[in-house]
Parts: sequence; C-alpha cells; structure tokens
Amino acid sequence: MLEHILRRMGFGASPADLSFWAGVPIDTVIDRLLNYENFSTDHDVKIGQAAYVGITTAAGQPFSANTLINDARQRWLFRMIHSQRPLEEKMALFWHNHFATAYSKIAGAVGQERATRMMDNDPQSLPGSQPGQIQTLRHYATGNFRDMLMAMAKDPAMIYWLDSQLNTRTRPQENFGREIMELFSLGIGNYTEQDVYTAARVFTGFNWQIVGDRANTQASYYTFLYRPNDHDTNAKEFSFPIYTDGTRTIPARAAAAGEQDAADFITAVARHPATARRLATRLYQFFVNETSTPDAALVEAMAQTYLSSNYNIKATLQTLFRSSQFLNPANFFQRYSWPIEYAVRAIKEVGWNGFSVATAMTPLTNMGQQLYEPPDVNGWATGPDWISTSSMLARMNFSSTLAANQRFNLARDAQPYRQSPDRVLQYMLARFPNMGFSSTATVAMSEYLRSTAWTGTDAQLQQRVPGLTRLIVGSGEYQFN
Repeated sequence: MLEHILRRMGFGASPADLSFWAGVPIDTVIDRLLNYENFSTDHDVKIGQAAYVGITTAAGQPFSANTLINDARQRWLFRMIHSQRPLEEKMALFWHNHFATAYSKIAGAVGQERATRMMDNDPQSLPGSQPGQIQTLRHYATGNFRDMLMAMAKDPAMIYWLDSQLNTRTRPQENFGREIMELFSLGIGNYTEQDVYTAARVFTGFNWQIVGDRANTQASYYTFLYRPNDHDTNAKEFSFPIYTDGTRTIPARAAAAGEQDAADFITAVARHPATARRLATRLYQFFVNETSTPDAALVEAMAQTYLSSNYNIKATLQTLFRSSQFLNPANFFQRYSWPIEYAVRAIKEVGWNGFSVATAMTPLTNMGQQLYEPPDVNGWATGPDWISTSSMLARMNFSSTLAANQRFNLARDAQPYRQSPDRVLQYMLARFPNMGFSSTATVAMSEYLRSTAWTGTDAQLQQRVPGLTRLIVGSGEYQFN
C-alpha cells in the first residue's frame, strides 16, 4: 500500500523513502504528501553533492538550469528524484501535459536562453525576472484552477505558443480561444465554433513585451502586456452562461477595462459542470486507473468537490486520495508509466550513486517524452500509446544501463539473501514492485540465477543481481504505475 501511494503521489520510493515512511499511518502519509507546503524547497542546493544523483554540464560551462534547456531538464529530473514535495512535481508534470507548450517554437523566436527562462525560470535562483511556465504550474499545482487558467492566459510562453501576440480587434486569432475551451477546460462538444471566434475576441490585446536591456539576455525577460488599443470593446455572446444569473453575454466595455472580459470568461468556463467533470476524469485516470472506465460515482464526487470549493484542485484531490478506489488493490498498476515516471522511479528504486540524470536524456527521447517538448497542443498521447516496439526497447536499454552502473550497490544490498537464489529472487521482486509475473516468468528468472552453480559469492552477486534487475525493470510488468 505504501509503495502504491508513493508511486501515484510521487515517482516511487527509494529504500530510504520506505524507511522514512515506515510505520506512519496511511492516512497520515497521504495527508503529508498532499499538504506539502511546509516541506523544504531546498532541493536545488543539493545539486552536485555526492549523496544525490549527478548532473552533467557542457564542457567548460557552469550548470545553468534557468538559461540552458538541457540543464533545466536535468534540474527537473533531480527534483522529481529528491524533492520532499513529490506531489508538487507530479502535478507540475500533469499540468505540463494539460497546458502543453513546446520550448522549440519559443526558442525559434526569442533564442535558447530566453526560451529556457520562459519555460522554467526559477526567480529564487535567477532574480529579476518572472517565473517560467513550469514554475507557475508548480505554484498553482494544487491551487485554484480559475487562477491557473488566468495565469496561463498571461504566460509569455503560452502567448507565443498559441499566437496570442497576433490577436487583435481587427484580426482575431483563434488559437488560444479554441484551446482554452477544447483542451484546458470544457472539452469538445460543450462549445460551438461561434464560441471559438467570440473567445478570440475576449483575449484581443493579450500580448507580451520584453523588459530590461534587450541586448543583454541576462538583464531582460518577457512579461505579459495588455494592449488596450488592440482589444475588441463590443459585447460578446456565448452559447453557455457567463454569469451566475444565466446571462450569456459579456457586456461592451471600454478598452481600458478589457482584461475584465477575460476574467469573466475564465470564471465562466472554470465553473462550468463540463470542466468539473473533465478535470475529475483526467485526475482519476492519472492517479487511479486508466485501463478501465472511470468510476462514475467518484468522478461525480470529485466534480462536486471542485465546484463547491471554488475550483480548488487540492480539495478535489483530497476527495480522490481519500476514496476507497484510490486505495483499492484492484487499481494498483493500472496506469501506463509515462517515460519520465518510469525513468525516475527506476533511478529511485535501483539507485543513483555515481549516476547522472544526463544519462537519461537520450533514452527518454527514444521512449517518446522529452521535458518541455510535447509534440503539439494536445500534449503526449498517453496510456497504451506510450508502448511500442521502439519505446520498449529504449526502456529495456535504459534499465540495462542503470543496472550496470549500480551493479556493486545492487550486489551489496542483496548480500543478506545470498544463501539461495530463491531468496535473492524474492528480495528482488519485492524491491522492484510490479503488476505480477507469470509462473513461467519467475521460473525463468530463477533459472537465470541458477545458470551456474549457486555459490552466493560477491562475484556471483555482482554478475547475477544486476542482470536480474535489468530483466525486472525492463519487463512489461514493470511498465505500469
């Protein structure tokens, strides 16, 4: 049960994590993971310390996660492995897919350094600029969804990603107006094509600007800018209610007050029952089960919590995490692990001494997921779409690389069980939780350990235990969360 909770509300558990939580009541574990705000955010100061997973910088360059995208990717993986607030990182990943924005398009417009800062700048470590998009998603990770929608409407990376800087009263640009309804809130079938055009008019004038010395990338950055002269001041009628009295029309306003159009519209879509059900369903599939039809009663309970709590994500998650469905063993291992989840969990469970997260960069791309680079506005195709011949090969190869890197530590940890291959096998299957192997598979693993006469020597453990790790962590049974 504990391992299930740590997989779902985080990225799995190292032996030290299991020791830390051992004996803590399950309800308390859930409560502490959900209410993480009082836990430390000192994870970044640990980067480069010997006790933690390593990072690799370009030759002659210092580590610069706010300005170099590959360093930013390493920092995020480091946080996923070591953060004391794992749900914060898990939710940031969830929202990254929900508000899918790709670094590459932005870098083509503003350059690599500024694009990296727009994606995940952390003002705590690079003062004088605003948070990057992922940092904003961390801030709102379990907060108010309406406020998150507004923050994304004004996020410089999102503005350029969905061409909002081109959206003017004389030529409305529909990308953001469409996606805020189709992907971010209501979902297909709950709005009309006319609503898309009208929503575009709501956000006319939403633009970006560069602040500071444009010639100095360290001293300048992009922020939101509202341009009143570009805003459509006319009334805007929708097919669904905008106000609680049922009124469907945003009234005409002076251009100077045009941002209120967006506030009214975003509040309307945030409180729409279709948004509540859609978010509840997506959270259910992400945290409970995506291999069968969502439990209608739990989805409805989550949707009602969302609406009655003023669109609060934490309250919605609390309904989910306190449910019998979340803790039901029938729902264990009923999610396909995203490549990021798979790699981080494997590192936590196998070990990281002497291992660099940079080693995971290319394998993750081959598995089908590169941080800050979703394929399009729809995000990554999840569920069984994660698994293909090529992506499984990449996962298997990564398990082999990781196990070989950790071979001495793995062999050391198995020493208390060296009396027999059966005891080693039992220990290894418990160390790397999975959806369960067939008897044929476990017999084959046992035969692998017995392929030479069993002596249990250090040399034999250093050969067989990493090999068995590779077989388990690279197996199909381990690919479920």
